[in-house]
Amino acid sequence: MASKLVVKHFTSPDETRTFPARGRMDVIKFDGGTVGRGIFEPGWRWSKDMRALVGGTSCQVAHSCYVLSGRMHIKMDDGEETDIAAGDFAILPPGHDAWTVGNETCVIFDYGGAANYAQAGTGAAQASTTPHPATR
Repeated sequence: MASKLVVKHFTSPDETRTFPARGRMDVIKFDGGTVGRGIFEPGWRWSKDMRALVGGTSCQVAHSCYVLSGRMHIKMDDGEETDIAAGDFAILPPGHDAWTVGNETCVIFDYGGAANYAQAGTGAAQASTTPHPATR
């Protein structure tokens, strides 16, 4: 439990992890954990845009996420598939591929996987990591 009121905003995240192509993860850190805002542009696909940097066959990060806008298709390693869209809350276990659907950017708040997403050795890819200027 936080000992004092904390307010942060995604316009000035603690860290921005730029994906190799078509998106980024803005990260806010606090005593209770980490929250990420994933911005996945049209055409983004984990297996195409992130896997080459990680190795492996699928994303190995668990996510607990809320979809703010856009759509994303999820395909689990066991073959189960679904779309998630604005207003959905989803729990994604490790072992999945995902890609944006349509021409709208998909924005997802990740409450469970942001600490490790787009980091080396997590199954989610290494990305360019840039601390926000206010935290340098």
